[in-house]
Amino acid sequence: MNRGDELYKTIGILAHVDAGKTTFSEQLLYHTKTIRQRGRVDHQDSFLDSHSIEKNRGITIFADQGIFTYNDSTYYVIDTPGHVDFSPEMERAIQVMDYAIIIISAVDGVEGHTETVWQLLRKHQVPTFFFINKTDYEGTDAAKVLDEIRTNLSEDVCDITNSFNEDLIEFIAERDEDLLEKYMDTGYDEDLWIQTCTRMIQENKIFACASGSALKDIGIIEFLDKLDLLTESSYKQEEKFSAQVYKIRHDESGNRVTFLKLLSGKLKVRDEVHYGELAEKITQLRVYSGNKFKTSEQAVAGELVAVTGLTNASIGDGIGAINDKTTFDMIPTLKSKVIFDASIHAKEVLRCFKLLDAEDPSLRVYWDEHFQEIHVHVMGVIQLEVLEQIVLERFQFNVSFGKPKILYKETVDTTVKGYGHFEPLKHYAEVHLLIEPAERNSGISFDNVCHANDLSIGNQNLVRHHLFEREHHGLLTGSALTDVKVTLLTGRGHNEHTHGGDFREATYRALRQGLEKAENVLLEPFYFFKIKVDMDLIGRVLSDIQQAHGSFDSPENVGDKVIVKGRVPVATFMNYSTTFASFTHGKGTLSLLFGGYDRCHNKDEVIEQIGYNKDADSEYTSTSIFCARGKGYKVPWDEAEEVMHCL
Repeated sequence: MNRGDELYKTIGILAHVDAGKTTFSEQLLYHTKTIRQRGRVDHQDSFLDSHSIEKNRGITIFADQGIFTYNDSTYYVIDTPGHVDFSPEMERAIQVMDYAIIIISAVDGVEGHTETVWQLLRKHQVPTFFFINKTDYEGTDAAKVLDEIRTNLSEDVCDITNSFNEDLIEFIAERDEDLLEKYMDTGYDEDLWIQTCTRMIQENKIFACASGSALKDIGIIEFLDKLDLLTESSYKQEEKFSAQVYKIRHDESGNRVTFLKLLSGKLKVRDEVHYGELAEKITQLRVYSGNKFKTSEQAVAGELVAVTGLTNASIGDGIGAINDKTTFDMIPTLKSKVIFDASIHAKEVLRCFKLLDAEDPSLRVYWDEHFQEIHVHVMGVIQLEVLEQIVLERFQFNVSFGKPKILYKETVDTTVKGYGHFEPLKHYAEVHLLIEPAERNSGISFDNVCHANDLSIGNQNLVRHHLFEREHHGLLTGSALTDVKVTLLTGRGHNEHTHGGDFREATYRALRQGLEKAENVLLEPFYFFKIKVDMDLIGRVLSDIQQAHGSFDSPENVGDKVIVKGRVPVATFMNYSTTFASFTHGKGTLSLLFGGYDRCHNKDEVIEQIGYNKDADSEYTSTSIFCARGKGYKVPWDEAEEVMHCL
């Protein structure tokens, strides 16, 4: 078979922590002769948990991949983290999966994080299989867990353990009228039913499920047979090259390694590829399995490869024929200060953290100029513990972290005009902006109604560039500004005196001057929650939600359980899982998913606690600078509008 004729399929293994993901992955690699012996997480010898931190902690932290061939297909299998603190890593892997396998423990059933995984897979429309694991444990009932999956996740889950039996035929026929009609007329045609089942899985209309034990190797090879039978690959190698970045790493020599999923076409060493405004040559192609790789001269659509030569591509970027950038739902809601020894230069620490930031963009590493501090965004305390170990192992110095704090944001409630003027001697720029409240969780958007007669196109583009080159902050707590639409109304430059940076100064001052006049609003992060408990506990749960300043829909009875959904501030609910596990004795389920930002429930308390002084922030001033008699002078924000030149 020619390389171009191979079928490439990327499958991801996902689950709540301790459901048996890594053990399941090891079995697939063993049965396909990729590894000689099956590793175990508790023995610290699993193939895909190859990092020393993963071995020591006994959990998957990094989404590593293995490769195996089976029948006519080459499979890339990605073992993803199951702990909620590392869910951004899991979501980044989801974007390149052709199929997903959710492992559910027969002992624990559908757990909170299982639902989070399911929701992310639905967002990215990844066809999904289920494997009910640990059926060798005494007292487990796979049929009961299958019912639980149907109740909590989707009614369209079918049992493929016994191939095309009467129940499965009936299940598929109910969802395809043409097939049912043909079945009634001519009877059962196995090829037709397999084709239909494969298509419906691909279209996310049905989700196949089997059961067994990864540890005892029960049902694994049978599941692999069915997975191979019911999946397909339809990548077009004759089309233009396109790919998506899903991971960034730095190898032992410090080289930046960019991991790509090829979506169409072919890629060769020394090819020049385009992304954003850059064009760079591929200097090496690597195919990774575990922590080892082989070099290759060419890759084709459907393959996962790592390349060197791309210096600025970031996770989620489209390469080649696609320009789309993937957006992610798993967004950290906490921030923490990096604490390090004074003998280490801050710039060196920042450089190291910027490398980690490229590998995990959810960290959002930033330098606080005002306090001379490095901050990171995180999901939780386990992630901070792991970061400490990573920094020590990779960069040979110790860090610790301040207590995680809630990441607040700010917006405006009123429409205002902001004016900025920057005219010290031999400099000149003026900018007028319209600042309007925008839809919640929409970020910052830009519009331009400025006429080229007033301000050159080049300078108009500079204003836009400066609005997006940094994170702007509000006046209440100094938190990031969001959910505003900024429109460039007009402006003015000077042929002789306008220099680089003048429009940056004028733009920042215009934005800040507008905020001074606006009704400012403090926002806090929220969770969407889904809670399932026994009937007798629902009163306690609803009381807890109300005390946490949350809201909820009418509870729904499902059998002997009650399900309630709603939204609650992260600040009041981030530690609730421990309390919940205690009073439900581990028998309830709590699913939390980032639910965006909304008005802060305790605004005055937070503003007082943070103690931000907008007038002391010299890096972010609302004062304009004008020039008279060869000398610059300051005009405060509330007087600046009267002396602007464009009015």
